[in-house]
Amino acid sequence: MTDEGLTFLDWGIIAMYATATVFLGWYFGKRQKSTAEYFTGSGKMNPMLIGVSLVASLLSTITYLSLPGEVTGKGPVYLVQYLAYPFIFLIVGFVLLPVYMKQRVTSAYELLEENLGVGARLLGATMFLLLRLVWMSLLIFAAAKAFSYIAGIDRQYIPIIVVVAGAISLFYASMGGLRAVVITDLMQTILLYGGALMVIIIVSIEMKGFSWFPTEWQENWDKDQPFFPTDLKTRVSWIGTIISVLVWYVATSGGDQVSIQRFMATKDAKAARKSIGLQLIVALIVGVTLGFAGFAMLGYFQANPQLLPEGFSLKTNADDVFPRFIGYHLPTVVAGLVTAGLFAAAMSSMDSGVNSITAVVSSDFVDRFRKTPLSEEQHIRFARILAVVIGVIVIIGSSLIQHVPGNITATTGKTVNLLTVPIFCLFVFALFFKRATPAGVWVGWFCGTTVAASIAFSGPIVTLLATKFGVDPATFGVALETVTDSKTGEEVTRAPDPVSFQWIGPAALVVNLSVGWLVSLLTGRRKGKMEG
Repeated sequence: MTDEGLTFLDWGIIAMYATATVFLGWYFGKRQKSTAEYFTGSGKMNPMLIGVSLVASLLSTITYLSLPGEVTGKGPVYLVQYLAYPFIFLIVGFVLLPVYMKQRVTSAYELLEENLGVGARLLGATMFLLLRLVWMSLLIFAAAKAFSYIAGIDRQYIPIIVVVAGAISLFYASMGGLRAVVITDLMQTILLYGGALMVIIIVSIEMKGFSWFPTEWQENWDKDQPFFPTDLKTRVSWIGTIISVLVWYVATSGGDQVSIQRFMATKDAKAARKSIGLQLIVALIVGVTLGFAGFAMLGYFQANPQLLPEGFSLKTNADDVFPRFIGYHLPTVVAGLVTAGLFAAAMSSMDSGVNSITAVVSSDFVDRFRKTPLSEEQHIRFARILAVVIGVIVIIGSSLIQHVPGNITATTGKTVNLLTVPIFCLFVFALFFKRATPAGVWVGWFCGTTVAASIAFSGPIVTLLATKFGVDPATFGVALETVTDSKTGEEVTRAPDPVSFQWIGPAALVVNLSVGWLVSLLTGRRKGKMEG
């Protein structure tokens, strides 16, 4: 064990991994012949590879840090999310995929235009772009912040870390296309899982067994994590977790270009079903392992509190416990491999986001409205230039993420997942609701998105009303409180969320579909395509 941070050998391992991914991007980039190959691997990729790629893309650094942090600082209830997985497989595999795989598209949002018109297609594509840009900003910020802890680098250098990690991801994603992304995703999933597993093994060796596993509710865990939520502001409950994860996974699989693009890279619906099945199995294994890593670190630092920095709290700083353990309490070489796994998780999501965004911009904006079609060579060149632009936007966006209150789990729900359900609802109206009308779709989208945003930022809204306009927070069932911000470590006064982030997706889904369906009934049967 070491308490001095990363060694020269650890840095060498990280550099070797970064070099390997850049080489893969260059190697596959030489073989690109068409946009079909660049964006969907010509639709003939192995469903097992696609399944692993889906895991790597959707888990990301956000999950890699948030699950251990949630288990360490809040409690184990969030792990019941995996009870939703059988239902996710049935809905996605046997309801969505048979419909989606009937049409082979580069951009998922091409599916919207046939029944809802070009306006719906552009709406879906635009929301996807916003969602994925925020997603990449959050994950690259989380990775950079974690790396600053691992390497003992001052927080002021986080923007530089963001630039370096982003540049590596952008290179191999823009050069090699989807095939390079999927191959590197396999490498990154192995490192990601291996890192969490090594933490458990090392702690078990140090503590001479499994005494780290909690047998009772820990003092630093939230007391209120019931089976059924006692009220809307209950942060996490069993039922709330299962429902929110079910809604998110189905909405992501049925409305997100990252997922649909990978399904389109398989041969048919049966192959795509194998991919989603493998994705869920691997995600379950990795997720449970990450949860146990959280237990292991909690037990280790409770037994060795002197190893924590002064002022470091297992509750307030829970998101930083994992990177702290990696950098200062793992053996040399192991620390380097696990750190590579941390960045592997970030880059696997970064490359997926870049490839999917370039596919959407090329198909839904450039090809759709350009009078003179681009050649295959021009398409690929445009995609690579666009990747650089995306990188600049993500770097700027990452500096804003720290202002969203909550730990990584809550911040993800309030930002990344804000538009997931409204995007999915467009597909539900286009592919499953024959009576949907343009007016119904637009009004439903507006109401659903408004509800999602209102819940996501209910705490800041109440805080603003209380501090600026003298409104009593008790009106909303909450009171202003002084807390330590988990991202900045500063004392701030704000109101807790009167509605938990777990209800963002379910509430948006119910409002969007019900309002859209009702307005569609009132405005008549759909006639032609939605305009403008």
